[in-house]
Amino acid sequence: MNVLHIYPKNNELIHRHVSLLIEGLRQSANVQVADNSKSFYKQACDMQADILHIHGANQMLQLKALRCAQKYNLRCVVTLHGQLQPFATSAMSKQERMSLLLVQREYLQKVYAVITFGKMETASFNRLGFNPRVEEIHNAVYTNTITPAEMAAQTFAVYQKIQDSNTLEKMDATTLAAFKAIIKAGIMGDKRWVDTSTFDPRLINWRHLLVYAEHENISNYTDYGIRILELSAPLIDTQHIAAFFPKHYTRPKTIKELVGDYQGDQTDYLMRIIRQVLKTPTLLGAIELTRELYRDNVNDDALAGKLEDAGLTHSAARLIQVLGEVVLLNEGFMPIDPLDDKQTEKLRNTLKNHLKI
Repeated sequence: MNVLHIYPKNNELIHRHVSLLIEGLRQSANVQVADNSKSFYKQACDMQADILHIHGANQMLQLKALRCAQKYNLRCVVTLHGQLQPFATSAMSKQERMSLLLVQREYLQKVYAVITFGKMETASFNRLGFNPRVEEIHNAVYTNTITPAEMAAQTFAVYQKIQDSNTLEKMDATTLAAFKAIIKAGIMGDKRWVDTSTFDPRLINWRHLLVYAEHENISNYTDYGIRILELSAPLIDTQHIAAFFPKHYTRPKTIKELVGDYQGDQTDYLMRIIRQVLKTPTLLGAIELTRELYRDNVNDDALAGKLEDAGLTHSAARLIQVLGEVVLLNEGFMPIDPLDDKQTEKLRNTLKNHLKI
């Protein structure tokens, strides 16, 4: 893990705090520091930073660092260092405080996590409503309630929690290709349907793949697909890996929970599933719809007619397009021709950004 600390060089307490973190993290991560805007852009790019750890919240340096993170699609954590506490802004005029808070709101809403040093700072920050992802870690610089080693370990745990969030965004091309092949095998139950030449099993990032499957509630499909393809995946207890989620995230439910059981009419059942997936697109829904489309009793003409009668032909065609891309639905099992337009891109992005902070 590559971590770049960014902090103002004129603050001695922050400098001491960062120094303790660097020493404590040395065995766990590749850590570098930057104290001016000219250096951190280059350092972030050169070291391929995974995490930007920004210290403080009341100077232009921190805002520039956030813009750097957005430019390079880097994940950020901010330690406030008490700079949003009422006592820290009490000397400002009301207009100055309001102007600062407006900038800080924009700045802090976009970071993955905010670190505070204690209950009072946490409560004060929560009242502002800027960001719900708050982690409380005491500061070993001026309290004996925590050792420097414990502070570093808890900080590293926050970094790992950030890295284990929305791991689809972190997947490389090889892992993404393997993920699609595994899903296809999990749906079909037969490796002859899968082209395994699209990925090198030795290069799969299993943590990214398995954590993503857990968060999308599709682990039963990935586990089965891994067995079918006879891949060697490590044992990772993904249920107990901490992660951050979007504000309105809920764990996806199965189609059976959402639309009920199959009742003897496959066309009717597919219509219920298609309506549900269009209403609330999830990867689990896409997989389960695809599984049903491969069944022998699907009547393409009857389903196409029902979709036409319901005014859903174009919407369903967009969904079919996305199924072909995401879960590799074969063209011969598409009940209607796929459609790729601006609305398809919206559906595509809904699935892709389901876990995006």
